[in-house]
Amino acid sequence: MDRGTVGSAQSGRLLVEVREEGSSAVVTPAGELDHHTADLLREPLEDCLAKGFKRLVIDCARLEFCDSTGLNVLLGARLKAEAAGGGVTLAGMQPVVARVFEITGADAVFTVHDTLQAALADESS
Repeated sequence: MDRGTVGSAQSGRLLVEVREEGSSAVVTPAGELDHHTADLLREPLEDCLAKGFKRLVIDCARLEFCDSTGLNVLLGARLKAEAAGGGVTLAGMQPVVARVFEITGADAVFTVHDTLQAALADESS
């Protein structure tokens, strides 16, 4: 399993780490994803797609908050990944973040797994 680090970005409220895990890019945002920090996640997601990763796994275990702007970043990445023949899978969402997806109905358009390990094991997503 390749665990090479692809990159990271940081602000005071959001840290985003990206690493390669087999044929997937695992993107781990930690902190608050909102209007002020959304570009810190958008840019690495777009970079992963530009580098040819078709499958993005977003490890949400350390994501403490997500507003509509953050949700739109993830939805945009999903559309771009699907257009390239891939997809975006979410893993390990905290209840407060999962609630945003539930309320908006976004949980119906993403494949969501309880753990990162389960997401990586699911080759169909």
